[in-house]
Parts: sequence; C-alpha cells; structure tokens
Amino acid sequence: MSAFAVIVLTGVLLSASCALIGCFLVLRRMAMMADAISHAILPGLVAGYFLAQGPSALAGFAGAALAAVVTVTLVEALRNSGQVGDQSAIGIVFPAMFALGVFITSRYYEDVHLDTDAVLYGNIEFAPFDMLIVNGINLGPQSLWMLGALTLLNLGFVTLFYKELKLATFDPELAAVMGFSPALIHYALMLMLSVTTVGAFTAVGAILVVAFLIVPAATAYLLTDDLKRMIGLAVLAGVLSVVIGFLFALALDASVAGAMATAAGVLFTLAVLLSPSKGLLSRRRQLQQQRQQVILENLVVHLLNHEHIAAESHEAEVTHLRSELRWSPALAQRTIRQAERAGLVEQHGDRLTLTEAGRALARQAQTRAER
Repeated sequence: MSAFAVIVLTGVLLSASCALIGCFLVLRRMAMMADAISHAILPGLVAGYFLAQGPSALAGFAGAALAAVVTVTLVEALRNSGQVGDQSAIGIVFPAMFALGVFITSRYYEDVHLDTDAVLYGNIEFAPFDMLIVNGINLGPQSLWMLGALTLLNLGFVTLFYKELKLATFDPELAAVMGFSPALIHYALMLMLSVTTVGAFTAVGAILVVAFLIVPAATAYLLTDDLKRMIGLAVLAGVLSVVIGFLFALALDASVAGAMATAAGVLFTLAVLLSPSKGLLSRRRQLQQQRQQVILENLVVHLLNHEHIAAESHEAEVTHLRSELRWSPALAQRTIRQAERAGLVEQHGDRLTLTEAGRALARQAQTRAER
C-alpha cells in the first residue's frame, strides 16, 4: 500500500469512528466535551510517560484514557451540583486539566519533546512509517490498526445500543419510564468518546479529533431530521473532507491535518447556506414567500371588504390601492400580476375584481385573523 493511500485510509477510518459518536454529541448539545477531553488528556499522557520511564504507546493510552474518564466525571459532578451550567462545567475542568499537564511537563520533563506539532497538529503524514511490530512481525501501519479497531468498536456500540441511545437522547424521561437508565447510557457514551478521543489523538492529534467528532455531524444535522440518515451523512461528510483536504494539501504543500479540518469546515459552511430545510438561503426564500403571501392576502381582503360599494367607487382601482395599502408602484404591479396568475383577481382597465378563489382566500385570511 502506498504512503498516500495509508494517509487517506487513516483519515477515512478516523472520520468514520468519530462521526458515529459525534452525531449523538451534537444532538445532546455536548460538542464542547470533545474539545475538553482532547486537551484534558495531557496530564494522563505525562503520567503514562512517568510510569513507563519513557515513551510508551500502551502506557500513554492508559494514562490518557484515565484522564479522560476523570474529566468526564468532574464535569458531571459540577453539572449535577446545580451550581454551574453544562458549558461552564466544561470550561472549568478542561483548562484546569490541561494546565496541570503543562505545569508537570514544564517542571519535571523540560527535556521531553512535546510541542504543538505533536499535541495539536498530529503526525498523520507519518502514519505510513509508524509500524505495528509484534514478535518481530511487521503488521503494517499502527494508525490503521488503532483507528480500524476504534471504528469497529464504535460501530458495534451504536448498532447494539441504537434504540437506547436514540431514546435517551430525544426523550430521557420516556427512557427512564421504559426501564433504560439515561445516566448509564450517558456515561457509556462518554466512555466511548474518551476511548475514541484518546485512540485517535495518539494517531492524528487534537485538531483532527475535534474537527471530525463535531463538524461532519453538525453538517449532517443540517441536512436531515432522520437519525440513521444523519449518521450516514456524517460519515460521508467526513470521508469527503479527508479526500478533498488531502488533495488540497498535496496541491498547496500545506499541513494535511489542517487541510482536512478546513475542508470539513467548508462543507459545513455549504450546508449552512444550501440546506433544503435549514439553510440560510432556503429560509430566506421561505420568508420571502411568506411575505408575498401576506401581501396577496392583504390585497384580496381589501377588495372583499369593499365589494359591496358601488362600481363607481375608487376602492378597487389600482392607483387607489397603492395609496391605501402604501405600496410602491413596482410592488403593486408585481402583486397584481401574481394574483392574476394565481386566479385570485381579474383586472379590467384600472379596476380589480375578485374571483371565487380570491374570495375564498380572503375569507380564510379573515378567519385566521379573528382567531
């Protein structure tokens, strides 16, 4: 397998494993928890280095996983105390944990190579060269084994407990009545988040972990209201971000992790703008349609209210309508054309008369106004 293929496959497995968990974080409005854990595991990494008396993937993973569990426990304890809100609890715990790790590192391990490249950006570019060797046998890139295991683990977790996760996410009270423990499901999800964050962090760094846990899931949330479809779209958005980001990184000779995270952000931006149901453009179009509907109803209600007046009255004349309803000439002309196309009015010279459809719409509008 070529080096480029290993990098892309590493990103694909990362995006898939993160999207499976990230969808439930977005729905539960716990997106910041992913960022908190990705930073709060630093003291655990330091503890693993201390216990192993040097770099050790196993010790680092164990220490980081323990730090992640401690972070989740502290956040939940603060939240359940009722003294602070959810986001405040996260904002208190994760800077404290991260600062503790920085303090210990700077005080006791000044000679340890722990820079922003290692902690934040990660080394996904070097994934093809970090091999997993067991009993002298080269089993291939370590990142593929790690992230492949995480993907299978998360897929199994979501598949087995899909009903419980869905119920506890959307209606925890009903889940409790039906015998499911929302608290237990929550802690199980947080445990899977911790394992995913730690495992992915060691392979690709914090930026990609946080980006792929949240951004693809948020993108999918804008595109559908169906949970299963949301999970599938989140995985697809993550995979597209990996491929597009990698191609841009090659073309621009830029950071691969940064390009992948940026591509995820671009896809999210497109979803914000173009989502059929929740996008800014579709909402603007809906508001315009609603505004035009109100204008049409004002026209037909005005005509209905003055139908009993003699034909020589000026109430039905276009020029009088413009002044009565305070419309500009362009708005009046556009509204009358639309009303004619909809079969609501007929124009005879400068006068308008209602059709049966126009009278029906006017009566409906009056009924709604009286309620």
